[in-house]
Amino acid sequence: MEINKASDTKIDRAGDVRPGEELSLERLSPWIQSKLPSLVGRPEVTQYSGGASNWTYCLSYSGREVILRRAPAGTKAKGAHDMGREYSLQRALKPVFDYVPEMLAYSDDDALIGTEFYVMEKISGVIPRTNMPKGLEFSEEQARELCQNAVDVLVGLHKVDYQEAGLENIAKGQGYVERQIEGWIHRYSKAKTWNVPSAKKVMNWLSENIPEREIICLTHNDFRLDNLVLDSNDPTKIIGVLDWELATLGDPLMDLGNSLAYWIESNDDRVARGIRRQPSHLPGMMTRAELTKYYLDSMGFDHQDMRFYEIYGLFRLAGIVQQIYYRYHHQQTRNPAFKNLWFFVHYLLYRCKKIINRTS
Repeated sequence: MEINKASDTKIDRAGDVRPGEELSLERLSPWIQSKLPSLVGRPEVTQYSGGASNWTYCLSYSGREVILRRAPAGTKAKGAHDMGREYSLQRALKPVFDYVPEMLAYSDDDALIGTEFYVMEKISGVIPRTNMPKGLEFSEEQARELCQNAVDVLVGLHKVDYQEAGLENIAKGQGYVERQIEGWIHRYSKAKTWNVPSAKKVMNWLSENIPEREIICLTHNDFRLDNLVLDSNDPTKIIGVLDWELATLGDPLMDLGNSLAYWIESNDDRVARGIRRQPSHLPGMMTRAELTKYYLDSMGFDHQDMRFYEIYGLFRLAGIVQQIYYRYHHQQTRNPAFKNLWFFVHYLLYRCKKIINRTS
């Protein structure tokens, strides 16, 4: 691995706080110091870009940085942005899955910053976003090793004894696959606008091909390279997994399907390459087929027709994108980045139909 700059330039850092998303420190700072007495003084506040859901800040104190996660403004935290659940889940998971950040403090007092929030340790390292940080070059061997390590971490999560960890009550569990299909069909239909397909063929295919076998385990549901933290001294080594808000008791192959939907290969078409959010295109990175085989072998699962899980992941992503576009279409947001998302929905459904027509 070649590093052309000082090692600390590779470490992922927060930037300026977005207008309208500032943290009020008047009541927050005394509360944090009451819970974490070693954090003294007024912190410098920066914010992480990306993520269309919960807001994430870095609070820099003398000698230590911590992370604060809160629900976005205008939402009810006990609904789609349940910070208490996210905090409790990670706190329970930490002793049996060390890639989770340490939870430090939680508050449901809206008087502090207007919503519930929690504070956790900062895991400093490299986050492989759309591209690797400047000055960091991976050989093909290192890229493949990172892929294998990422799958190993996902397998490790799926093999956690969630009952022993006290997480058996975080979700319903059994019936997860059917609930997901019904839920995403409903959400897509509710968010449909005139300029996107009805998706009836994809919806009907998923409903008619729900697998008979369902396995229940802990699932992350947003497991991507850009939600991993890599060791800055050895960026093939994973030291943290972030963004646990969608974690639940679900089916491991559904979790894999979600990951595959984001996995863009170097020889994918121009549209796919244009919306890539992680460096899965680098020479040496596994293909989706290789990643799937490595996962199935590592879990001890029989090789099987994976079309249902691939199509589910893409359809779910189409639903997520359409929900965002619906808000733009109805002028609930003015973010120009959302203007052409309707085209991406067309593309994802096209990918679904291509997989349906595959023989296996």
